[in-house]
Order: sequence, then structure tokens, then C-alpha cells
Amino acid sequence: MERANRSAPAPMGLACVAALLAGMVAALWSPALPPRVPLWALLFLGLAAWRVPSRARWIGAGLAGVAWAGLHATWSLGAQLPVAWEGREVTVTGRVVGLPEPQARRTRFLFRVDDDGEQAVALQGRLLRLAWYDEFGATGPGPRTQLGAGERWRLRVRVRAPRGLANPGGVDTERYAAAQRISAMGYVRDAAMAERLSPAAGIDGWRSGMSARIADQVPDRHARFVQALALGDTRGLDDRDWQVLRATGLTHLIAISGFHVGMVAGACALAAAGLWWLVPALARHVPRPQAAGAAALVSALGYAAVAGFALPTVRTVLMIAVVVLARLARRHIRLVDTLALAMLAVLFFDPLSLLAAGFWLSFGGVAWLAWCLPSSLHWAKAFLPAQGVATVGLLPFTAVLFGQASLAGPLANLLAIPWWSLVVVPLSLVGTGLEALLPDTGSWAWRAASACFAPSWQLFERVAQHPYALWWLPESPAWALWLALAGGFWLLLPRGVPGKSLALLLWLPLLWPDRERPREGEVELLVIDVGQGLSALVRTANHAMLFDAGPAVEEGFDAGERAVVPALRALGVPRLHALVVSHGDNDHAGGVDAVRASLPVRTVLAPPGSPVDTHAACIAGASWHWDGVRFRFLHPGLHFPYLGNEASCVLKVETPHGGLLLPGDIGAVIERGLVHRDADALRADVVVLPHHGSAGSSDPAFIAATSPQLVLNASGAGNRFGHPRADVVARWRRRGAEVLDTQSGGALRVWLGANGLQVRERRHDQARWWDAVRRQQAGGLSYRLEEVRPDAPED
Repeated sequence: MERANRSAPAPMGLACVAALLAGMVAALWSPALPPRVPLWALLFLGLAAWRVPSRARWIGAGLAGVAWAGLHATWSLGAQLPVAWEGREVTVTGRVVGLPEPQARRTRFLFRVDDDGEQAVALQGRLLRLAWYDEFGATGPGPRTQLGAGERWRLRVRVRAPRGLANPGGVDTERYAAAQRISAMGYVRDAAMAERLSPAAGIDGWRSGMSARIADQVPDRHARFVQALALGDTRGLDDRDWQVLRATGLTHLIAISGFHVGMVAGACALAAAGLWWLVPALARHVPRPQAAGAAALVSALGYAAVAGFALPTVRTVLMIAVVVLARLARRHIRLVDTLALAMLAVLFFDPLSLLAAGFWLSFGGVAWLAWCLPSSLHWAKAFLPAQGVATVGLLPFTAVLFGQASLAGPLANLLAIPWWSLVVVPLSLVGTGLEALLPDTGSWAWRAASACFAPSWQLFERVAQHPYALWWLPESPAWALWLALAGGFWLLLPRGVPGKSLALLLWLPLLWPDRERPREGEVELLVIDVGQGLSALVRTANHAMLFDAGPAVEEGFDAGERAVVPALRALGVPRLHALVVSHGDNDHAGGVDAVRASLPVRTVLAPPGSPVDTHAACIAGASWHWDGVRFRFLHPGLHFPYLGNEASCVLKVETPHGGLLLPGDIGAVIERGLVHRDADALRADVVVLPHHGSAGSSDPAFIAATSPQLVLNASGAGNRFGHPRADVVARWRRRGAEVLDTQSGGALRVWLGANGLQVRERRHDQARWWDAVRRQQAGGLSYRLEEVRPDAPED
């Protein structure tokens, strides 16, 4: 028995922590969650098995991980807004959490509702993500500019449960809300009723005030980077800044990172040790090693608080705490054990942090370094090997999490890590510290930090402009990540291990996945989930055409940037051979500029007279062939005036296996005209619903002429138009067509080829427990709410 006990893994060792992690991953990426009672039973069973000193105790850790993560997931969903409360207006009081994000027409912020009896029962103590818009027609920012971090307010808001778009390559808003315990989203309804109840307080208020001082005292344009490096305040960075950071692989450095926290902790530990060396009498009360450790931990904790306790900083604080406690207990602890204990603490307090990219990049990077680099290697000699290890080890994570790889990243990091971390960050922190102790004394350090940062940023801007700096990767299957990690493990084995060149083959499914392109004579249609609007991709074997680009709001939501371009990149579409803009309405043409700015477009077509900048017009009778597939326009005619919706381009796609029809926003009058002119040309297996299923479209004669098997509709959840109308959907179904909608299915992907008609719905194909549609359907909610902001289809 004693021999078996000695061979048992340590309860908090690497094996048990790995099993705990695996159990939580299995629970959090499952399609559905079990009920709470079985989860509680599984938790007690797992904890009991975990305590028993046997070789199989790691199984108990795994079971406990499944149960603990499942319980946190059910609690997060249980805290979300009940279905019956969707679309309600309520008055709430609470505190602004974090730093508000002001934009040209709105301010976005987190709001913690007070936990008292005066608040709506469904929102007591809950965290809301809100937006405060300027009034329509306003010529300047309104009262939202008075909103400050850490302040208490009374607001009148309209709320809804967290909801987002579901597309290849898109941001999963619903997963983010579940991980952050956001109970509802919404917007401020009546600015006149908004009332500040108390001024800024707490660390967020201090961060906001200090950030404002940096902006006031650093006159040049790089002050925003000093704010980010000193306080973790990235609100000043625009899209172009983030594009440069992504292309150069420096996003992990621009805000307060774990490395910066460790550097501050080390400096404070050295300062404490120096003080004890100068004043030996202090050692009579507290030994010098313990004093240095305490200084390191306190400074790391304070710096993490300044950063808003971002996950990389929390991980570093926990690792420092483990080392300090081990030193206080006079015990030696390995780096890998330190990492395991820090991970155990994070997973215990917040299992849902596994849903965030920061967890995998933070712990994954340290894990690779701990495994590959010997602890005896001097930091100066380890710098270059560490860059190689981080590049190889983290590439699979960045490819899966962000769909991209920075080819310039390794070289850019060689310069940025030492220069920013050893020069720019210390100067930023010195300025912040001086300003906190004595106002108006830190400006010189902040200005020096900005001056030191400027030349490096100018260099990185030039590097980011290189066409090969950033490599966008198509979306790959889940199993490709594990193959790539195995390949990285193989490549990083010690010298002399044979077959390392073969390890590169394990990367192929991740870096060059199957793009599921149609074959010769076949066609693929993807109706992208853009909210209330339309954007559809049509692909043949070697060509790609985009039909419309979704809505966009000036200085707000842009479906072209947020949904269309990520979907094209996730499908591996490097260029568009044609972009058809059916008509000039915003819900179809708003995202065109973002698409044209991101991808090469050979030809742009639109109706004659359309306000869209085009190369050619879509005229009835015009046609062309790609890869055995015929494309032809059925409307508008040569002399048809531009009448908005009624002048929409109507495109027919014909293959040997069937046809597709994309009619834009035409109404019943145009539909009947098309039937009268050439009813046979309208016959199609797949039809995109005209005008999103409005009451003025889908004429019975048009439905009879098309006679499709499948009808696809693009509309936004809770749209104020009530699209698609129930009677319209019923008319199509009576003709035997199956009707699918992006509201309930997310992006809709259809193949028409030798294997017949195949369809895939994004939400159903990748079902997850946090899916908003499944939750709303379980509650019996109709998607047509009373009102939504038309300029904010997804907040």
C-alpha cells in the first residue's frame, strides 16, 4: 500500500491539474449542459476520488473539472436576462465598471446594477453591457460624454439577452458574454432621465483620471501608447493601430502584460533587498528574503489592479504568490509546479476563463518555455531561444483563435520586447508613480517614454505595410489544433531526435485546411449573418463573387468589417472576382467600402443610377461563365430607372445540377413582371427570400415560377420590420420549400453539385451551450421584439 501511495500523483501536481483542465475543456466545449443536480453529484464524487492517494486520482480531478466548469456555466446562463424580459425598458441604478469606450456617435460601457430591492428583480446585482447613443440628428456628442469610470448613475435602459452574429471567422459575442458573466445588453433610452448619483471612486476612477493626465501632459500622438503601457488603457488605439500590432505580432505587449508585471515585481524585490542591505537592523524584524518576496507580491498585485486585473497579469501575480509562499516556507519549487498551481487557482476561481483567448496564450506560452528551456540558462542567453519556442508553440493557438499568423512577429518581438519592456514601460511607470505621489511631477517621464516609443512605432508601421507581414488562415477543423501542437512538441524535442522534418506534415491541416471548394460545374452559396441586411458569397471552383455587403453605420457597426471580411478570410477567399451591389440602400451597400479596403476586387456591378461607385452596371441579359457555371442578370432592364429596392439586381446562377436565384429587395410588382417576361428563367432550387420576407414581396405567381427546394432569408434578430413575415414564410412552405433564416441558423451555407443539394447552418453545425437562439427557443420567445436600434444591429 505504501508503495502504491508513493507512485500516486501529487494532488496539486502537474498530472492532476492537466486532468482538471481536460475535464473543464470537455464540459465547456460540449453542445449542451447537464442539469445541476447530476453536476453536484459528479463534483462530490470527483473530489472524493481526487483525495484518495492512488494512481487514478487524476481521474477524480478530471471528473471534478467537468462538474465545476459545468456548474459555473449553468450559473452564468442562469444569470442572463430571462426570456420574458426581452425588450423591456427599466430604470436601474448602479456603478460604471471599467473604462467607458467613447466613440464618434456612442459610448459603450459595463454597468453593475445595485443589489437592492429597488432594482428590477431580473437585474439585481447583474453586469450589463450598455451603449449610450447621441440623439438622431445631433451635431455633436451629447450628455454621454459626462459618463466616467467608477461613477454611480441612474439610467433608463432597454435590455435584451446577449446576442451576436454567427459566422465563420466571426467574434462569438455570446461566448464572450457567458465568460464575462454579462447578464444583458442594451442601450440608454432617455438621456434626459440619466442622473449621476456619485462621483468616480475605486481603482477604475483613479485609472481614468490618471489616463486623462497623460493625455493632457503628453502633447504628441503617441500618448495613447503611454496610456496603454502604464495603465492598460487601450481606448485611444484606433483600427489602424491594432492592424499594425496584429501584423507585427505585438498585441501582447501593448497593454500591461504578464512580463511587465514580473518586471515590476522584480524591480521592487531588488529595491527591498537593497534597503535591507543598507539598513541591516531591519533584518531583526523581517528577514531580507521574506521582505523581498513580500515587496514583489505587493507590487505585482498593485500593478495588476492598475491593469484592471487582466488575465495575463492575474496569472503572473499567482505565480509570484506561489514562489513567495514557497520561499517563506523555505521550500524549493520548480517553474512547472509554479505554473500548475497558478493554473489551478485560476481554474478554481474562474473556470470560464477557458473561453477567453488570453488563458491559452498566457499559460500556453509559459508552459512551452518551462518545458523547453533549462532553468539554469541565463536570461540573456535564453532570449533568442525563447522567441523561437514562443513562435512555434503559440502559432497553433493564434491560428485557431484569431485565424492569422504574423510572419514578421518573431523579428519585431526581438526589438520590441527589450526596448519597450526595459525602456518605455519603466519610464511610463515612473511618470505614473510620481504623478500619483505629487501631481504635475510625472510629465517629464511620460514625455520621455513617448519619445522613446515613437521611432520603434514608425519602424513597425513600415513593417506592417509589407504584403507578407500578416498571413490570414482559413478556418480549420478542431482536430487540426491537436495535430499542430503535436507537431510543435516534436519540433521542440532535444537535438538528435529523428524525423523532425516530418513533424511539419502535422501542421498542414491547420495551415492549409480543406476549403471545401466546389468542383467544376458546381456552386456554393454562403448567406452571411450580418443582422438586418444581406451579404451572400457565391463560389465556383476557381472564382468568388460577393452579392451585397451588409449594413454599416458611420463610426459604428460595419457588417463589412465585422462579419463579411472575417467570413471571407475564414473560407480562404483571397480576392473577389466580382462584387454585385444589388442597390444602394445601406442594409445592402453599407459594408462595401470595408470589403473593398480589405480584399482585392476585380469588378463592382450595381444598377444604373445607383449611388455606389462601380465599374459596370447589372443589366438584364448580361451573362458570363465561370468554371462551368453560368451567371446572368434578369433585372433591371436597360432603360429601367433607378428606384431603390425595385431596381435591385436580380441574379440567376445556373449549373448542370440546378440553379440559385438572388433577387435583392424587389417587390411584388417587379416579381410579377419577371414572371410575365420569362417565368422559366426564374426556376431555381435555392432562392434568397426577396426583400427579407417583407409583406410587399413574394408574390404567389413568383413563388410558383421559382418552385425552390430551399429558401434562405437574411434578417436581424428582433428587427423592427418584423421580417420575415409569417404569412410570407407560410406561402413558400405551402409550395414545398424549406425556409431557413440567419436569425435562427446563423450563416447559411449551401452546396449545389453532383451530390445534390446540401445545406449547413452555422449555429446548428457548431452547437454550443451558450447559443442565444437555443436559449430563446427553449423559452418560447418570438424573434420580433417591439423595437431595436436600427443603427446597432449587434452591440
